Amino acid sequence: MRYAQGGGLSDERRQFREGIRMNAAEGFARGEPSSAIAKELWVSVRSVQRWRWASDKGGPRALRSAGSASPPRLSEAQFAQLEAELAKGPVAHGWPDQRWTLSRIKTVIGRRFHKSYTLQGVRKLLIRHDFSCQIPTRRAVERDEDQVTGWVKETWPQVEAPRRRSAHGSSSRTRPASR
Repeated sequence: MRYAQGGGLSDERRQFREGIRMNAAEGFARGEPSSAIAKELWVSVRSVQRWRWASDKGGPRALRSAGSASPPRLSEAQFAQLEAELAKGPVAHGWPDQRWTLSRIKTVIGRRFHKSYTLQGVRKLLIRHDFSCQIPTRRAVERDEDQVTGWVKETWPQVEAPRRRSAHGSSSRTRPASR
C-alpha cells in the first residue's frame, strides 16, 4: 500500500489526476511530443512518457484511475459512532483529565471497533474528517497580568545580561592580534 493507514488521495483529487492523464491521452492522439504535453499540463516529462507507454499498451482505458488503494478501515457510520464517543469526553472512557490525545483515540478505536491504527493513521483519519489540533493554553488561576507585565518591563532588563556592542570585524580567518 503506497499511503499508510488508508491515507492518500481523496476521490476528488484522484479524479483530478485522472483528468490530467486523459488530457495527455488527447495530446498523444494529436501526435504531440511528450515535452510539449508535460509543459502544457505542468507535469514531468517522465510521467508523460510513462502514460504514453501505458496508453500504447492498453489504450486510454489504461490511464484511468484504479480507485482507492484500500477501503477505509472505519466506515462513515463507524466514524459517526467514534465522533459520539469522543463527544462523551476522555473521563467517560476512564482517563483522569479532559484531554484527547492520539494514543487515547487509538485506544478508543481499538476497544470500540477492534481495529488497529498507528498514531499517524489516527491523525490522518481525524484530519480527513476535518478535525484539527487544539492545544489548550495553560494559565494559573492566580496569574495577575499586571504583575507579569511590570516584571517583564522592570525586573527582566536588570536580570538579562547587557548585549555586546558591535565592533568592526575582520574578513581574515585569524584575528589580527594573533598575527
